[in-house]
Amino acid sequence: MGYGVVIEKAAANYSAYVPDLPGCVATGATIQEVEEEIRSAIRFHLEGLREDGLPIPQPVALCETVEV
Repeated sequence: MGYGVVIEKAAANYSAYVPDLPGCVATGATIQEVEEEIRSAIRFHLEGLREDGLPIPQPVALCETVEV
């Protein structure tokens, strides 16, 4: 199962969030770091949902890069 992730450049770092998992966010100094952090955040988020007996959302967000 894979979730779409949005990574955005901020003034001094990068941030990431998962549209299918509200509240699942991460930051990092580099793209590589924010990718590692969001993977960890996703695992932690899903673990918390399981522990609380809540349903695991299916990934439905589509991610594409659109050239203009």
